[in-house]
Order: sequence, then structure tokens, then C-alpha cells
Amino acid sequence: MERGTAITEQGVEVSLRDIARRADVGLATLLRHFPTREALLDALLRTSFDELTAHAAALETSSSPEDALASWLRNCVACVVWTTEYRSVTVLIAAAIEDTQSALHASCVTLSAAGARLLARAQANGTARTDIDGTDLFALVAALAWLGYQPSLAPRADRLFDVVASAILTSAGSSDAVGEPSSGR
Repeated sequence: MERGTAITEQGVEVSLRDIARRADVGLATLLRHFPTREALLDALLRTSFDELTAHAAALETSSSPEDALASWLRNCVACVVWTTEYRSVTVLIAAAIEDTQSALHASCVTLSAAGARLLARAQANGTARTDIDGTDLFALVAALAWLGYQPSLAPRADRLFDVVASAILTSAGSSDAVGEPSSGR
């Protein structure tokens, strides 16, 4: 059985009993390993979030500040869009950044801090607006990801990403860093 299938089909509010049944384990076994729904989601998302954090670190030394920020932002939004196969998880991710009791909190804070470092680097370089911070950037990731899984808005998601990214990046030369033009514009 594929990981996350029950969550994919029924959303993050699926009963833990149903998840245990589909995984062919007892509820007590599931709860022993994942005492909360958010702990289970953290386990499902951790690898992707860790990869995005590592990607941010690599970009800090391999790319210009504006290219690094734009690349990380695009990859982060794409990852969070991918996580939307676990319906409604974007809401939990956005809330977890402020909820220190959430099992998702540490992963979200680490991911947000990676983006904040890239943002601060671009701001220090004069290529990103200075009136936003890492929390704003993380909120924009969640908002852009939400657009990506709205059936009526999904076709516009790439264009809207470019609009938001160009609003963050201030240098005239950063338009190439924002991304490829989306089809159907």
C-alpha cells in the first residue's frame, strides 16, 4: 500500500483508525509511532522539507542572491503543491509555523528559516524588497501552493507565481530568475 493513500483520498481529517486499517496495523501501533495526526503528516513531509532546506543551503553558495531566492521559492511552492495530494495540509503547514505544540512546527520553522536566509541575502544585495521577512515569505509559499490545487485557478498558478516573485525581487535583471514563462498567457 502506498504511503498517505487514506489522507490523499479523504484529506487530513481522515480518521486515524482508517489510516491504521489501511496500513494493516492496529490503532495502538499507529498511535505509538505517530501520537498525533500532525506527527504522521510530519513523517510524510519531512524528507521533502529536508531536501528543500538542503537545496537552500546549496543555493546560498552557488547562485546569485536573486537567482537563489527565486529558485528556492519556485521549488518550495512546487513541493507544497505536491503535498496538497494530502488534501487540506496547506492549512496545517501555515498554522504550524506559529503553533509550537504542532508536530509540524520544527519542520516548518526549519524550512521557513532556510527561505528567510535566502531572502535576507537578497535584501542585503539590494535585489529583494526589505519590507517582508521570512514569515511573510512562508505565508506566500502557502498562498501560492493553495492556488496550484484550486481547479479554477491552477492554470494561472505559474503566471501568478511570476507576479509575486517579481514583486519580491527588485532588480531589473531578476526577471530571468523568476522562471520560464508559463504557457497559455
